[in-house]
Amino acid sequence: MISTRSKYSQQLEKIDELLGSFADKTAGDIRALTTALTGDAEVAETVLDGDQEARRLRSAIEGNCTDALLLQQPVAGDLRFVTGTFRLVSDLAHIDSKARDVAELAQTLPVEVTANLSEHLAFAAERVASMVEEAIEAFRTSDADRARGVFAMDDDVDDVYLAAEGVVIDLIKAGETRAKYLPELLMVAKYFERMGDDAVRIADWVIFRVTGARERAAVKPEE
Repeated sequence: MISTRSKYSQQLEKIDELLGSFADKTAGDIRALTTALTGDAEVAETVLDGDQEARRLRSAIEGNCTDALLLQQPVAGDLRFVTGTFRLVSDLAHIDSKARDVAELAQTLPVEVTANLSEHLAFAAERVASMVEEAIEAFRTSDADRARGVFAMDDDVDDVYLAAEGVVIDLIKAGETRAKYLPELLMVAKYFERMGDDAVRIADWVIFRVTGARERAAVKPEE
């Protein structure tokens, strides 16, 4: 018969495994947006179809965390891991949801319009996906320095949004014939910036797991 402690350890391992799976899915969805924004409707639809899997993963993680808190009463480091996971999974879900919002916009924006920001959006997608991967891995390994690296990466995402904003403003001033699509195009860039902010909050839970306090809790709250 498996001991209570052994079951508890297996439950913590399961939470960690599910968290890694959710991060992999989310990062994959973000990277897929680069292709979706080039007019690939099939890729966009694949991202949109991932909603059910995202809900399943979030529910499984939150359920295991609740069981661990109520039935196992974790202490010290384990408690920070479980409570931190319970909180950061909502940020991870927000990121994945925003990726689907971008996929939906990709289905309506003409390719010749998204082409104006193709390099900016490709850079943002890769950087945000890397931020998600780094933040979750930092949490899983209790690596505060790695988490602070995510804070620094967010500056690049902010910069690329400002650059994208400048491109869109110039297009409007130039009387771009498809100007009606430009607000939606800028919205895509804004979604990436917000996903970066969510990744920063995840990285902040790493600091919480390691130190018991958060460093960036008041920075860029969810809008």
